[in-house]
Amino acid sequence: MLAAVLSVGILTACGDDDDLTEPVVGRTVSLSFTGLEPLANGFHYEGWVILNGQPVSTGKFNLTASGSLVSLSGMPIANGTFTVGQDVRSSSAVVLTIEPAGDVDAVPADSKLIGGAVTGGAAAMSVGFSGALGNSFSGVAGNYLLATPTSASTTDELSGIWFMRLVNGTGQAGLTLPVLPAGWVYEGWAVIGGRPVTTGRFTNGALADQSAPFSGPMAGPPFPGEDFIRNAPSGLTFPTSLRGGMAVISIEPQPDDSPAPFAPKPLLGMIAVDASQHFTYAMSPNLSSLPTGNATIR
Repeated sequence: MLAAVLSVGILTACGDDDDLTEPVVGRTVSLSFTGLEPLANGFHYEGWVILNGQPVSTGKFNLTASGSLVSLSGMPIANGTFTVGQDVRSSSAVVLTIEPAGDVDAVPADSKLIGGAVTGGAAAMSVGFSGALGNSFSGVAGNYLLATPTSASTTDELSGIWFMRLVNGTGQAGLTLPVLPAGWVYEGWAVIGGRPVTTGRFTNGALADQSAPFSGPMAGPPFPGEDFIRNAPSGLTFPTSLRGGMAVISIEPQPDDSPAPFAPKPLLGMIAVDASQHFTYAMSPNLSSLPTGNATIR
């Protein structure tokens, strides 16, 4: 975990009010990213360099739909370059966090997304960095089946999805996922008519998730999943058929900026148009969805 930040004056990026109009040697940090998405509802990103074991903010920012960095007031940040209040060339690492709306403190949030060690003034940032999500997710695996155990009807079995597998008729956990650090949670999704609908959030794929907003009145299996039986969101009708859709597991910041799926989606499973009920289907790793970044200190 990152320690409390040093009490330093944080100077913002190009485009914000900034007393340093010219680059200062050792005080500029340039950031670029792949696979990040804009944050909503006042949430924003913040970069941090680790200097003498302490985190120092490089500045707060968000992204445009095209991936360009902008200040919190929406002004472009030229070349993704920030100016900080001290010489940070001896920093050991760079970390990116997701900060809540209205954040004004100088302490990194728990939701550390990517990071990397600094070598020769540069850092390649990934989710696998020990000071971030801390796992490459290379060992993830998943299964799901279609069924509606919370409904008494036998005609709506294609309207429920559960992240589990059947072994000799016995239900077993269907997800192999690493434990997430503080600030993060998994969320399951069923894409219905092109629209992602949550199946619930969870921290352990071998246990039930945290909610059942659409399930019927009967008890469900002790695994993540959902029956889409009632309380359909506007524009959808339940029960439905999940055939032709998709099963998704995402990684969400907690607290979350949006009810939509966040960019990292380590597992995907296409639901065939002829998918059968009560049959175990495999999901595939989707490691290309995991964000990366680069930082340069000059």
